[in-house]
Amino acid sequence: MAYHQNFHSLLIAALIFIPSCTSKDTITPIQSIRDGETLVSAGENFALGFFGPPNSKNRYIGIWFNKIPNQTVVWVANRENPVSDSSGILTINARNLLLVGEGGYNTTSTRTTTTTLWSTNISTVSNYSSARLMDSGNLVLTDDLERVLWQSFDYPTNTYLPRMKMGLDRRISLNRVLTSWKSTDDPANGEFSFGLDPRGVPKYLLKKGD
Repeated sequence: MAYHQNFHSLLIAALIFIPSCTSKDTITPIQSIRDGETLVSAGENFALGFFGPPNSKNRYIGIWFNKIPNQTVVWVANRENPVSDSSGILTINARNLLLVGEGGYNTTSTRTTTTTLWSTNISTVSNYSSARLMDSGNLVLTDDLERVLWQSFDYPTNTYLPRMKMGLDRRISLNRVLTSWKSTDDPANGEFSFGLDPRGVPKYLLKKGD
C-alpha cells in the first residue's frame, strides 16, 4: 500500500514539474504567435512577442530581455508597419516568417484591411521552415536541413548584442546598420544611424540623417 501511495505522489509531482521545465522557443507552420503569447529562448534569456510603446496604441513584434523587470526591447520586426490592434499573428508558411494583421498608420498610408505587414521575404525553395529564438537574442529561420535562411542579427534595429556582426557582407550584399527609434513611443527608423561606410577607406560612422 505504501508503495502505491509513493508511486502516485511521484507521478503527480512529475506532472506538475514537467510543464514548468519546458519553454516554447520555436515557430513552425502549425504553431503561430498571437498577441498576448510569447516565445522564450531555451535558457530564458530573451522573449519574443507583441508589445506596445508606453503612449501608443500600435502593436509591434519585438525581442526583449526576459529577466529584466522593465521591458527592454532589443529588436523590432515591423518598425514601419505597426498593427493597429490586437489582431496580429506571427506565422510561418513553407519558407517565410510573416506578420499579418490590421495595419496601423505609417509614413506612407493608413492600412484598414488584414494584410501582410512584415515578412522575411525569402525566395529560397524549402519544404519546411521553422524559426527559433536563440539564447543570444537571435531569431533564426532554418529549412528542413537546418540551413539558415534568415536571421534577425542580419537586420539589427537600435541595439547591438554580443555575437552580432556589424558591417558589410559582400556575399549577400548586406550592410548591417544600427538605427535609432524615432521616439520612445515609435520604433520606426529615427534620425541617427551607426554603420560601416564602405566608400574609399572603410570606416564606421555615427550619422544624423543623410
